[in-house]
Amino acid sequence: MLSYMIFIVILVSVNGYVTNSMYDASMRQQTRTTIQAAITQIKDNVSYKTDDMIRISSLLYDDYNLVRNLKSRETGRDQYYRMAQLIAPKLDSASKSIGFSQRLFVYFHNETIDEVYQTRVDGDPALLEQTYDIYHLSRIRDQEWYKNFPKEEYSVTMQWKQVEKDGAENRISLIRRIVDTSNPLKLKELGIMRFSVRLKDLFESVDYAKLGEGSMLSVMSEKGNVIYTSGASEGNLIDSESLKNDYIKIEEKMGRQEWTIVAHVPVTIIAQEAQKVRTFIISVCVLCFILFTFAGIFISRYFSIRITKFVSVLNAFREGDLHKRIAYRGKDEFSQIATALNGMGEDVEALINKVYLTQLQKKEAELEMLQLQINPHFLYNTLSSINRLAKFGENEKLQKMVVQLGKFYRLTLNSGRTLIPIISEIEQSNAYLDIQKVKYGQRLEVLFDIDANIWPYETIKLILQPFIENVLKHAWWGDRIHIRIVARKEGNDILYRIIDDGMGIKRKRFGEIFAPAGEAETGYGIRNIDERIKLQYGAEYGVSIVSRPGIGTTVQIRIPAKKRKLYPREHSSAI
Repeated sequence: MLSYMIFIVILVSVNGYVTNSMYDASMRQQTRTTIQAAITQIKDNVSYKTDDMIRISSLLYDDYNLVRNLKSRETGRDQYYRMAQLIAPKLDSASKSIGFSQRLFVYFHNETIDEVYQTRVDGDPALLEQTYDIYHLSRIRDQEWYKNFPKEEYSVTMQWKQVEKDGAENRISLIRRIVDTSNPLKLKELGIMRFSVRLKDLFESVDYAKLGEGSMLSVMSEKGNVIYTSGASEGNLIDSESLKNDYIKIEEKMGRQEWTIVAHVPVTIIAQEAQKVRTFIISVCVLCFILFTFAGIFISRYFSIRITKFVSVLNAFREGDLHKRIAYRGKDEFSQIATALNGMGEDVEALINKVYLTQLQKKEAELEMLQLQINPHFLYNTLSSINRLAKFGENEKLQKMVVQLGKFYRLTLNSGRTLIPIISEIEQSNAYLDIQKVKYGQRLEVLFDIDANIWPYETIKLILQPFIENVLKHAWWGDRIHIRIVARKEGNDILYRIIDDGMGIKRKRFGEIFAPAGEAETGYGIRNIDERIKLQYGAEYGVSIVSRPGIGTTVQIRIPAKKRKLYPREHSSAI
């Protein structure tokens, strides 16, 4: 019961830990996915606005009539007509074509074009939105942002940058050239256009509230500089070491602008939910532990009382008292075992009496006695395993093992016959392996390779099972073992082979098995079967073993091919 309790504590604890870990990982993944989707939407909203500004600038960039008029040098009425009817309307339309406030500044090389600009005074900044200003390029020729502007690549070169008063007014500008494309090999600069927009208008969708309280959203330039921040005291945590441990960081890159939207979400949001689930899981684990404990005590006592009865009868059989019987009522598997045990005791007792009363020949008596030494030993070991399963509360394995044990003994009894059909011997071995599979599970793999031509022949019973049992006792080499059972007809003989990939047998032990010194117990089961076969068929038949340490062992059993006799109600089902 103590072992069972330790097992339950470990099982429940591991289950609780794994469940909590999986939930925490799932919550983090779900939160990350949700935040990623929100950031993607924010990125799309910002991209929509920037793309809209690029689209408006492209209308001016690709306007052939505007370029033609910017190149010409008009004076007088022609110059007035050019400004009033051609240039000014286009710039005014461009400044008002975007759905949010902006300012358009253009700088022309052609100084025949008049400068037009708004008077900047302190007051409502909104009065100066959606306007355009025209300057001569000489005003900015010495400015660093103009001198460092990249070389022109048709319809590609543009730059988002804070220039002039953008920094002080929390604005950012889209800067592009106006070029003469009449010579594609040499694009000539006619001017510079600068669309200035407020950061809060451009990044209106960059709102930390969409991610949760305590979150922070930042827009970073390609050089890692902060362009815009929302939340967490407006970016006070940008350089904080706590971001690494207390926040989840998610990034989303924008396309043409080469900006990166960075989100920092506090892990406390996840931790609060995880704590609720952790408390629930711990409560369930404690409850399961209590229930399993009481169930284990009850089931252990229920089965151990019954198993003790079987063990006591088996011990009596081992001591030679074949008169002891089990009084058991019911229709469950224990009833089948009790019936099989009582029947076995009666059969063994009757057989012994028959041997002594009729004074059978020595050869037949020795054969029967060697055979009868196997069943009680196997049954005792199996019932001991059942007893352990009952103590540990492994009820499903217990039930399977008891059912297969009943099947094994139904096949073993065979109306007391020594010679049985080969198919019955194969079925008997399969029943034994089914019992062992309950015990070992997937660690045991078995393959039957049976020639159908051997079914008409008979064999001594219980010559395969002891070798299979020997493999499971002594051949383990690692955590798994494979057994292959082969049955073939070769000439006038039947050959069985039991092949395993276990640890093998050292060569010096072969002598101890087949030629022991004194009453050595090593190889007793192997010698038992070998002697039974030789007593029944002659010295040319029996058991041989080939083994290599670390590779495996092959046991070969040779008997003559003798066709079986038919008995009433003979069991003839196939595997």
